[in-house]
Amino acid sequence: MKNLIIGLFIFGATSPLFAQITELPEVEITAVNYKYLNAVDSEDLDLDVKLLQEKVAMYDIKNSDLYSDEYNLYNVDFFIPDGKILAAYDKDGKILRTIEKFNNIKLPKVILESIYNRFPGWSISKNVYSVTYNEYNNKKIFKVILENGDQRLRLKLNAEGDFL
Repeated sequence: MKNLIIGLFIFGATSPLFAQITELPEVEITAVNYKYLNAVDSEDLDLDVKLLQEKVAMYDIKNSDLYSDEYNLYNVDFFIPDGKILAAYDKDGKILRTIEKFNNIKLPKVILESIYNRFPGWSISKNVYSVTYNEYNNKKIFKVILENGDQRLRLKLNAEGDFL
């Protein structure tokens, strides 16, 4: 019994010696474009729009084919079938400004309620969602065409559902 205990003790003491020591490369995580995502995010915005905006925020300009140390500004276009985003990045990958336009997206609940409260009986035939973003200003506009029989009405609303 004494030999068994001594054997287990020696096995337990020597087994860590055979463990592999792995050194992992250093990983740097930066949230360079969190301001952009916070500025353009809306609660119930169309999923395709949100995904494209996330792709713009996560785009790594330094690892792209466009990158060169001699330029300070990079313009990159992002497309989906219903819209596009033109983003300007600086040499560090920070978004300086964007121009965004999306056609016939699923409108947020605030916009729909605002329209149907003011124009009952009208139906939405087309809509355009446009965003202009820069470090200091952020503008979201919804342009909507309503129809009621042969009548057509053009509306502009901001992101809070206020008519412009």
